[in-house]
Amino acid sequence: MATRKSQKVSNVSAEELKGFYRDMLLIRRFEEKAGQLYGMGLIGGFCHLYIGQEAVVVGLEAAAEEGDKRITSYRDHGHMLACGMDPNGVMAELTGREGGYSKGKGGSMHMFSKEKHFYGGHGIVGAQVPLGAGLAFADKYLDNKRVTFAYFGDGAANQGQVYETFNMAALWKLPVIFVIENNQYAMGTSQQRSTSSAEIYERGHAFGIPGEAVDGMDVLAVKAAAEKAVAHCRSGDGPYILEIKTYRYRGHSMSDPAKYRTREEVQKMRDEKDAIEHVRDLLLSGKHATEDDLKAIDKEIKDIVNASAEFAKESPEPALSELWTDIYADEVPQSA
Repeated sequence: MATRKSQKVSNVSAEELKGFYRDMLLIRRFEEKAGQLYGMGLIGGFCHLYIGQEAVVVGLEAAAEEGDKRITSYRDHGHMLACGMDPNGVMAELTGREGGYSKGKGGSMHMFSKEKHFYGGHGIVGAQVPLGAGLAFADKYLDNKRVTFAYFGDGAANQGQVYETFNMAALWKLPVIFVIENNQYAMGTSQQRSTSSAEIYERGHAFGIPGEAVDGMDVLAVKAAAEKAVAHCRSGDGPYILEIKTYRYRGHSMSDPAKYRTREEVQKMRDEKDAIEHVRDLLLSGKHATEDDLKAIDKEIKDIVNASAEFAKESPEPALSELWTDIYADEVPQSA
């Protein structure tokens, strides 16, 4: 596979670089397995894979601290894994099993982890953006120097509620980083056909919100931009926008044949810009790891992912009584 020329690794250690490789590989192998389970009928409904976008969330999480929050849309499995959620619980939730993070009742769009400060997975396009500002408002009120990462895509960037949120976040100087994961095709329409501005982050200028565009296929570039944005927010200077230009290799969901782009375009991105292969090249060319080292990491990851699939298959379906748990009501029926 052709890769980009290696660059000097200045802002990470060799161990961190290997960690990025491992974390991105975990996301990719997990998503590949999720796609297989979907094809077998073990995952129902929709399934939105993160394959190709791994460097975005891994780079951002590298700049996060304990207590920082994250909220995103339905393409969220990678975010869960990157913030440390258990692959077993994530896969079990995708398959609707009792061992899942929401006891099999929510699937990818309703998966949460209070311990990891992961607040979903949201199915309404753009709805997570004002919710993310609300999380940041709580941190502003408590003055705890925490930051919220509010992720949304290039398609959601055209939603009105996004700009209402920009306005309030700027007025109140909320510690929120608005992360535009620009994979260029929204649900299936290219940015050129759907969005009037070439640089979406520049829309924040109308509200006095600084921002920048970032190469989302380079985990080191994402990490560097994230550190700058985090420092801005922690210092009390208000929100920041990162438009991270990335690319998804699969369709919008597993049911999308992605006929709006050519196979050649996708293959060219894989060959020339793949984020995992880029880090692999840096590790090998910098003599930070050997081929055998990377093969060992790959085996470890495959074992973890296969174990998560087996855990999901063996976990039972939710009991009928689960219909009446985790709900808000004064009274619930004693029997169905």
